[in-house]
Amino acid sequence: MTSAETRAPEAPARLILRGTIVSDGVTLGDGLVAVEDDRIEYAGPAAEFDSAEFGGTEVPLPEGARLLPGLVDLHCHGADGVDFPSSDEDEARRGLAFLHRRGTTTLLASLVTASKDELLRGVAVFSKLDGEGLVAGVHAEGPFLSHTRCGAQNPAFLLEPDVDFAMELIEAAEGTLATMTYAPELPGASDLVDLLTAHGVTPSLGHTDCDDATAEASLERARDGLAAAGFDGAEGIPTVTHLFNGMPPLHHRSPGPVAACLRAAAAGMAVIELVADGVHLAPATVRTVFELVGFGNIALVTDSMAAAGLSDGHYMLGRSPVTVAGGVATLDATGSIAGGTATLLDVVARTTAAGVPLAEAVVSATAVPAGVLGRSDEFGSLRRGLRADIVATDADLRLVAVVRAGRLLPSA
Repeated sequence: MTSAETRAPEAPARLILRGTIVSDGVTLGDGLVAVEDDRIEYAGPAAEFDSAEFGGTEVPLPEGARLLPGLVDLHCHGADGVDFPSSDEDEARRGLAFLHRRGTTTLLASLVTASKDELLRGVAVFSKLDGEGLVAGVHAEGPFLSHTRCGAQNPAFLLEPDVDFAMELIEAAEGTLATMTYAPELPGASDLVDLLTAHGVTPSLGHTDCDDATAEASLERARDGLAAAGFDGAEGIPTVTHLFNGMPPLHHRSPGPVAACLRAAAAGMAVIELVADGVHLAPATVRTVFELVGFGNIALVTDSMAAAGLSDGHYMLGRSPVTVAGGVATLDATGSIAGGTATLLDVVARTTAAGVPLAEAVVSATAVPAGVLGRSDEFGSLRRGLRADIVATDADLRLVAVVRAGRLLPSA
């Protein structure tokens, strides 16, 4: 292990952080979070906690500091020059350490469509890292996607749903395959959904050219399958991969999948991902979706790739060359958007700049994705007994400090 995170000295057993707590849709001024070992011992009004008796080390924070739960990203392909789909174990550790230090304390490692051998290799790498607690599982973005709406996915490796191949991925992941993006209009998609839900994998509708009725029926099938499977802690609802991107635009005479996804989310029957980075979606679109479906049905994601946290230049997304100019990543071959370059804290800040209240944006970047993973009793909120994952910012949401599992991480 060579990353900065793994070389860092262990933090004191007890930490105290003071500031405005923003968690679970509530904002509490003059708050305090106390950490003992890897757990939150207290989160509430500072006046009601005896810090002298507790002891421990106070983390120095600026006046006006905000304390957020550690951020949770369901869709992340890499950062700091590391491309998760093609990385080896050491490279993956470096990218994960960078993201942890930047406030994304929990994430799924997203893999893009690739050859069978490459996908199985990637699943095996991140299954091992999941066992060490460095990731919360794997998101397979493909390979069962629409050629028409493949976006940055390599069309050479797109397949019609194949339950035997899907089962190989599930087995190789050893329980860590958390979500899979699929196009519901493809032959065999219903059988794929049934297989995924029976094994506790959340189907995520996306990269699709389907119509409204097909999207609605598939989301309902996924929901029923997850409910019947009854995995402990899971909320039992499907997700939608980066709504609007990788699907036909909403049209008043041909609503397509967007309308069905919005209706399902508004009814609390699906969680929709929004890449609210100022590139994938216009700010007004982000604000409109929050107002239509509610923050409790939205997961803010980055869809980040290797360039996240770095400057403009040339990078890779799987096997595909990508150029980043002005912070926008596009495929060299087609000019399609090739993922994001923002961190999840950046996405939260841009969501609030779009007009969404901070408390709502924070829930969509913490508690909602934790619920999708069925792990709300472990992380996603600042509550006593949960894992001590805390992001401290200044009043302008600039990162100040990160605590992950009770350890104060080195500065980003």
